Amino acid sequence: MAKELKQLTKRAENYSQWYNDLVMKADLAETAPVRGCMIIKPYGYAIWEKMQSVLDADFKRLGVKNAYFPLLIPKSFFAREAEHVKGFAKESAVVTHYRLKTSDDGKDIIVDPEAKLDEELIIRPTSETMIWHTYKNWIHSYRDLPLLCNQWCNVMRWEMRTRPFLRTSEFLWQEGHTAHATAQEAEEMAKKMLHVYADFVENWLAVPVIRGVKSPTERFAGALNTYTIEAMMQDGKALQSGTSHFLGQNFAKSFDVTFLNKENKPEYVWATSWGVSTRLMGALIMTHSDDNGLVLPPRLAPLQVVIVPIYKKAEQLDAITEKVKPVIEELKAKGISVKYDDDDTKRPGFKFADYELKGVPVRLVIGARDLEAGTVEVMRRDTLEKESVPFDGIAARVENLLDDIQKNVFEKARKFREEHTYECDNYDEFKKRINDGGFFLCPWDGTAETEAKIKEDTQATIRCIPLDVDQTNVTGTDMVSGKPAKYKVIIARAY
Repeated sequence: MAKELKQLTKRAENYSQWYNDLVMKADLAETAPVRGCMIIKPYGYAIWEKMQSVLDADFKRLGVKNAYFPLLIPKSFFAREAEHVKGFAKESAVVTHYRLKTSDDGKDIIVDPEAKLDEELIIRPTSETMIWHTYKNWIHSYRDLPLLCNQWCNVMRWEMRTRPFLRTSEFLWQEGHTAHATAQEAEEMAKKMLHVYADFVENWLAVPVIRGVKSPTERFAGALNTYTIEAMMQDGKALQSGTSHFLGQNFAKSFDVTFLNKENKPEYVWATSWGVSTRLMGALIMTHSDDNGLVLPPRLAPLQVVIVPIYKKAEQLDAITEKVKPVIEELKAKGISVKYDDDDTKRPGFKFADYELKGVPVRLVIGARDLEAGTVEVMRRDTLEKESVPFDGIAARVENLLDDIQKNVFEKARKFREEHTYECDNYDEFKKRINDGGFFLCPWDGTAETEAKIKEDTQATIRCIPLDVDQTNVTGTDMVSGKPAKYKVIIARAY
């Protein structure tokens, strides 16, 4: 393992390769036989399951209920919401036949040309069209509103350039879809979900985010407003980590979803949709990890504590095991996941490297000398600091240490973002500095033309109009057009 660890590309040498190496070597995922797809391994999936369980509980506290909708969507559904479909047309995978058969010579499996579907089916890139077709049957009166549904599922977007977790052709996510009686109620729901996502990402992933509104060009296809959380990775690039959309009445009108209001008059409902995906795994990896491997915030680590005994004789191992048994039970009683690794087929150095690579937050090492001295060695993964401490009270010490690690990794990421966020109103200066990454807070005239030029010249995009910046009295001029600024926006290169 130590030898393998040396093969992990250094971040400073090739950040992209470092990321890919880490995903594979830390047993998070591996490439699948289908181009652009991945196999999420048990260790990686355990992290996703933790994310899933926390978010699912958050949704349910708001009254959201889970449902499941078909993977395949009739092509005619897409034709009813042209603006929405335009955003996904180039990425859509299409099912045209329903049967295979053996070739005449019996050597190959071929598509049966006689089994062509009467209507082609789209593998869902997102589920708005299917869900709004269904909502027409579920919504009749104001008494049926609000309707708050979510589904955990996979989607397919035929990406040309892929990277594990960050951008894959098939990925896992949740998509919430809600229907409301008023525009105000729907937009409030969209904003509420933005803050649910932001709080989750900051408190569990320990990733600081900027909450904001997308520009009209960057909105979700078919939305009137898209709210976003944007995180900064260690290479200074932005990662859109969650979005929530106020859809207005576009889908209701396309699928004729109306309700009778309290005056017994028909109205179109108002809609939202919102989602996060396994892209959060990419955010987790790229925000905290280092050249030794993963650095996982304790709240999401599948394994929070590992205990490694150091011994030469079976009697020593027995004595160590007897000593740590009560500690293991005490940690488990506190809800802390712990592993006692007494596997005698692997050397301690191998184990140390493996657990560092996988980002286990706390490592305890105890040997024969520790038994005599009443001590134990504690190592924290976030700083790699080691110290010998009294064995008595070690469970409480570990519990406090896990809390400290959670806070420290967040604070380290927040400080990094703060140090790499700049105010800028000079376009020449911006074009030079954007190459080194970072978030740039810049005045913007609000036009799509300016936005397009920035993207063409620098490959950077307006990530959002940040909600924590006062946009009511913006002064200055746009650094590209020279026109009066309407907003202050975050501009960055992004994944």
